Amino acid sequence: MTADPLSSSASARGKRLPPWLKVGLPRSADFSRTASLVAAHGLCTVCKNARCPNIFECYSRGTATFLILGERCTRNCTFCNIASGAPSPPDPDEPQRVARAALELGVRHVVVTSVTRDDLPDGGAGHFAAVTARLREILPGAGVELLTPDFAGSAASLDVVLDAAPDIFNHNVETVPELYPLVRPQADYDRSLAVLRRAASRPGMRVKSGFMLGFGESPDQARRVITDLARAGCAMITVGQYLRPSRRHPEPVRYVHPDEFAELAAFGRDIGVAGMFSGPLVRSSYHADERAAAQEAGRVAAAGGCDGA
Repeated sequence: MTADPLSSSASARGKRLPPWLKVGLPRSADFSRTASLVAAHGLCTVCKNARCPNIFECYSRGTATFLILGERCTRNCTFCNIASGAPSPPDPDEPQRVARAALELGVRHVVVTSVTRDDLPDGGAGHFAAVTARLREILPGAGVELLTPDFAGSAASLDVVLDAAPDIFNHNVETVPELYPLVRPQADYDRSLAVLRRAASRPGMRVKSGFMLGFGESPDQARRVITDLARAGCAMITVGQYLRPSRRHPEPVRYVHPDEFAELAAFGRDIGVAGMFSGPLVRSSYHADERAAAQEAGRVAAAGGCDGA
């Protein structure tokens, strides 16, 4: 029988947060401006709802990751702070409000994610497409990055999102497959890889995924995930440290040293993933605008469009 690495007996209970994971409080008035603007439009962000440790920095930069399709998720992943339960019906005005908020924030790269909506026939795919369409209308020229659930494996639903032609399609695998029963009990690792492969089959589509360390995975297991994601067609991979968002959540098994993140980044680049972003506080949408620009610059350089300077 496999031991539960997230049980209290196996966790890093009582271990102090290492210095590389400590973040400062906001010092910019832009933090309050971003928070107020999001609230004024009646919107949610994954930054706040998931209690992301980078919220102070990102809000102070005038960026936020919009959380659409409600605040309740139909799944119950053990790492996540999003409430689970019966969600409300999709709000038809939400795409307009997301686009208006992004316009007022002045962002040039908009990241949109959602709760998982297994209760909806299309898993919320049509809503993602509607948000993308409104962003294209109101912010022409801005990049659109969609971080989606797996749509319960529905190829038809996924195609609705891909047909909307986001600049970047992102779907996270979150952890190594061996830990799915403990970390993502309602998800399936192979199904997530299939989602990524289908997205990568679209000409010109930039595909991204990510996962966290600290659940009890081994370095070899982490490298295998990076290899799987590379084979699935991911041009960008994010790797970060799991931090429990509240005392109700499991503690990390361990805090991974920055050197290990650097080693994983080097491994990914060695096998052909140019867009490797690996570090303790890295999250899917952390500095997503800068990462998208860097990845695109590298892609253009590889195609001979610039000298890479």
